[in-house]
Amino acid sequence: MPAFKYCLNSSTIRPTPLLEKIRVAGQAGYSAIELWHDDIEPYLAAGGKLSDIRKALDDQRLELPTTIYLRGWCDTTGDEHSKGLDECKRRLEHAAALGASYTIACPALGKVDVALAARNYAELLDIGLSIGVKPAFEYLGFVEQINSIDAALEIITLSKHPLATVIVDPFHNFRGGGSFSSLSLLRGEQIAISHFNDTPASPPRLEQHDHSRVLPGQGHLDLKQWVRLLKEIGYDRWLSLELFNEALWARDPLEVAKIGLDSMKAIAES
Repeated sequence: MPAFKYCLNSSTIRPTPLLEKIRVAGQAGYSAIELWHDDIEPYLAAGGKLSDIRKALDDQRLELPTTIYLRGWCDTTGDEHSKGLDECKRRLEHAAALGASYTIACPALGKVDVALAARNYAELLDIGLSIGVKPAFEYLGFVEQINSIDAALEIITLSKHPLATVIVDPFHNFRGGGSFSSLSLLRGEQIAISHFNDTPASPPRLEQHDHSRVLPGQGHLDLKQWVRLLKEIGYDRWLSLELFNEALWARDPLEVAKIGLDSMKAIAES
C-alpha cells in the first residue's frame, strides 16, 4: 500500500477552467485536488455555485485537502487587520462549504514581528475552527523572513495552539536556503500537506521563483530524502504536485496531470 495519498494542486494546470481541473484530477488518478480561491471567486462571480464545485468533487471522488490562500492577517493590526480577517472569513466559509480540511494561510512578504504573527495565527485558527476548516501556516522561499520550515515552526510554536500546522514544500525550502533535514523538527501531525516539486540547479537559488519549478525528478533536489524524512516523522497523507510551469500550462492538462502523478510515484514508491 502506498505510503502517501496523491493530490494535484490546480496551479499545475492553471489555465484550465475550474470544473475541468477537477475532472482532470479525477481522470488522471489522483485522490485529491487543491483549489485556489483565485479560481473559485471568479467562478462564483460568473454565476456558478459552491454546490456545483462540491458536486464535481464528489463525482470524481476527490478529497479537498486545502484551498489557497488567506492573506492580510499575518502582520496587520487595527482596521487593516479587521479588513484582512473579513476577507479570510469569507474564504474560510467557501472552503468549509466545499468540504476542505485546511485553508493555506500565507506569511507577510517583509520583516515580521514574530510574536504578533504567532498571536494572529492563533486567532485565525480559532476563527477557522468556528467555521469548520483549519488555517494551515505556509512559509514561502521568496519572502524576506518567513521562508523556511524553521521560521514557520517558530511561529506555530509561539502560537501555543494545539492544532497549529504547517505546509511543507521542497521548492520553498531550497529557495529560502533551508535544509530538508528541518523536516525532522516536525511531528507528522503538524504537517497539513506536503507540496511536491523539483527545481533546477540553475539559475542561482535567489533568482528562482514559482515558475522555476519542474516535475519531480527533472531537477536537482534530493526528493527521495524528502519522502524518507516525511515517513520517519510519521507523515502519511497527501503529496501534492504544485508547479507554476508555463511550458506545462501550454500542454494538454490531462497529459500533464498523468505525467506528474507518475513522477511522484516514481520517487515516493521507489
